Parts: sequence; structure tokens; C-alpha cells
Amino acid sequence: MKKLFITAALLTLTACSKVTLENYEKIKVGQDKQEVEAILGSASQCEEKTMHTDCTWGNDSTNIKVTFVGGKVTLYSEKGL
Repeated sequence: MKKLFITAALLTLTACSKVTLENYEKIKVGQDKQEVEAILGSASQCEEKTMHTDCTWGNDSTNIKVTFVGGKVTLYSEKGL
């Protein structure tokens, strides 16, 4: 019974995630960070670099990574979607 509950909880969390292929396809070069956050929610992690910021939504196996320069999307990629 305990395993069934844990499995159901994990499936529920996965279903509620905004890290989906559908949302990935909504991201476009030139969008600002607020537009991306409106689609994906708050980033799991952001790392400030000298000239850009790299943000990740999701985890190591399933994620969306976005690079912002001057607060605008310049690069984005997905893994496991």
C-alpha cells in the first residue's frame, strides 16, 4: 500500500509540472525572463555569469535550460521531454 501511495504521489507531481514539451515550444528567442516565468514558473536554479544568466527548470533527467543576455532569451534547450 505504501508503494502504491508513493507511486501515485510521484505521478501527480509529474503531471503538475510545467516542464513539458508543450511549454518548451512556447519559449522564443527575445522573450524576457518574466515571460518565460509566466510559462514555466520560477526556475529551479539560476547561475549569474559575467555576460549572461543560465536558468534551469526541472531536474537532471528532465529539464528546460534557458540562457538570458540582457534579460532576454538568447538560447534554450530541453532534455528528456
